[in-house]
Amino acid sequence: MAQLYLVRHAKAGERRAWKGPDLDRPLSKTGWKQSELLGRRLAKLDPTLLCSSPYVRCVQTLEPLGKRIGIEIEIEQRLCEDEPVGPVLDLLRESPDGAVLCSHGDIIPAAIQALAKRGANLRTPADWRKASVWVLKRNKHGEVVHATVWPPPST
Repeated sequence: MAQLYLVRHAKAGERRAWKGPDLDRPLSKTGWKQSELLGRRLAKLDPTLLCSSPYVRCVQTLEPLGKRIGIEIEIEQRLCEDEPVGPVLDLLRESPDGAVLCSHGDIIPAAIQALAKRGANLRTPADWRKASVWVLKRNKHGEVVHATVWPPPST
């Protein structure tokens, strides 16, 4: 069965303390450690595509992985905060096997809940924490049939 990986961005600085546009808010020191650990784990799975929300914290979450495997990160607007879930579900169906996608704490729960309503079997309790990874297994038609979540890496 084919699978892809849906990553919640690693820890970023406090939204309230950030002075610039939220799009530019970077990872914290802990977030960088999480992204390094995620990169090590995901690199072993031979990713085929790295796709991220344009928010800096999402791109930075995938940077260590991209450097390890020599793949550029593609920016995908459908993974942005406050986007509707339908286009995200289309992206999950369209993405190649082995794709790693990075998004936000509003998009990922909405997508997982929508997949469950469509019949996907959630094999682990939900975990929405930063740097968690949803492993989505698809059938030959590209429909997600099973989902499990890895907890954030310990830093």
